[in-house]
Amino acid sequence: MVAKTYGCAVVGVDAIKITIEVGVNQGKDFKLSGLPDNAVKEGIHRIESSLKNLGYYMPRQRVVVNMAPADIQKEGTGYDLPIALGILAASEQENFTMDNYAIMGELSLDGELRHVRGVLSIAIEARRHKLKGIILPRKNAREAAIVNNINVIGVDNLKEAIDYLNGKIEIEPFETDTRDVFQYHLDRYEADFSDVQGQENIKRSLEIAAAGGHNAILIGPPGSGKTMLAKRLPTILPPLSLHEALETTKIHSVAGYLSDTSLIATRPYRAPHHTVSDVALVGGGGNPMPGEISLAHNGVLFLDELPEFKRNVLEVLRQPMEDRRVTISRAKVSVDYPANFMLIASMNPCPCGFYNHPDKDCVCGPGIVSKYLARISGPLLDRIDLHVEVTPVSFDEMTGTRKTESSETIRNRVIRAREIQAERFKGSTVFSNSMMSSKMVKDVCQLQPIGTKLLKNAMEKLGLSARAFDRILKVSRTIADLAGDGEIKVEHLAEAIQYRSLDREGWAG
Repeated sequence: MVAKTYGCAVVGVDAIKITIEVGVNQGKDFKLSGLPDNAVKEGIHRIESSLKNLGYYMPRQRVVVNMAPADIQKEGTGYDLPIALGILAASEQENFTMDNYAIMGELSLDGELRHVRGVLSIAIEARRHKLKGIILPRKNAREAAIVNNINVIGVDNLKEAIDYLNGKIEIEPFETDTRDVFQYHLDRYEADFSDVQGQENIKRSLEIAAAGGHNAILIGPPGSGKTMLAKRLPTILPPLSLHEALETTKIHSVAGYLSDTSLIATRPYRAPHHTVSDVALVGGGGNPMPGEISLAHNGVLFLDELPEFKRNVLEVLRQPMEDRRVTISRAKVSVDYPANFMLIASMNPCPCGFYNHPDKDCVCGPGIVSKYLARISGPLLDRIDLHVEVTPVSFDEMTGTRKTESSETIRNRVIRAREIQAERFKGSTVFSNSMMSSKMVKDVCQLQPIGTKLLKNAMEKLGLSARAFDRILKVSRTIADLAGDGEIKVEHLAEAIQYRSLDREGWAG
């Protein structure tokens, strides 16, 4: 007899429906076909133990499990449950049908179910194929229930799944109001800019970065507050839309990083250590998985002590920063992961850290500062719009009681600026000033004659590089948007020019 059910294979951030057929015939072996990996093959031991624990038996005949389409790699332990149920039905130990369900779950030796990865993508795929429902571990039910118009049946063990399919027990489909969950968790950040005393110029630069989607680098001595300020950047970004939240949640679901959270409703903030490998940063591996840049999708990627990262690790960032997605190609598979993130980096100005300190003297020898800065390649710096010098907060500012602006107040200004940009770029694939092409910059960032003269003088006297030209215009356009001005004025341009520290000739001695 042949029993049939469905599962799903996760490829990239999407799922593909897999037909699982189990046949029991004459013979004495177990055959598993359809490109299963070792985790799937080892499942036979978990399945046999689970069946015996519940009083069933593993057929001493030829058991053939086919997973179609056979040219897609089947990975992970989520196929334990559908194969176990298929064996029971095919060997006529139980009489139920499963061809209306997508079924996934990892079995323990006693029949309990453990959670699996990528459930959100699996539920979306099951709904697309108009299946009646999805049976999966109860721990995954909340996550899958984000998807509407499909019955999500959460079970704790193999016995519950069998009894449900036999009609012996009723299990209410798990339901959650996605919008209520989304609104409840929206913008619930622990940190806030109101906690920060002083550093008004740095707050201003991060507000500009958030308003235009610009990448930024903070340059300053140890203890000046670079990391503290970067952690608060997500709190002033516009709130996630429901579409962005679902897109972000899907990536974290595939990576297996969702725990009790059913929906990610706050901007992600990822801060990998400088020892991270290039594969961990962009994604990949033997079984390709999302990297840090994809986990930061729709949020912030913070690279602390940028020059300490390995050169090859930093260079792999260049293409994803331009294309806002990353393609992982292997001999057998090629997958795409979204990677639309804001890069915020920080660095000491020199090895000793005190090159631009107002009170302490730098002890680095001649040429050391420029050599330290040279660890970051020109093409990568070319993709960073704002170079912000950070100096330590004075004692008086640290102990001051003056009330500072909250993240909500700053965020409201950022949202207004983003709305202006959304109207400006309506109908195009550009969503913020930072994404403008050179042609768009010429059309959108036109200067008055006095502004053109100011920019020319700055380029000549400060020794700014040619790559700084477009960046200054983009940033000045964002500053004008924050001010609600249709034209780029001299004061907007002057503020943008000061954010190109690392492009100035002779900055590093």
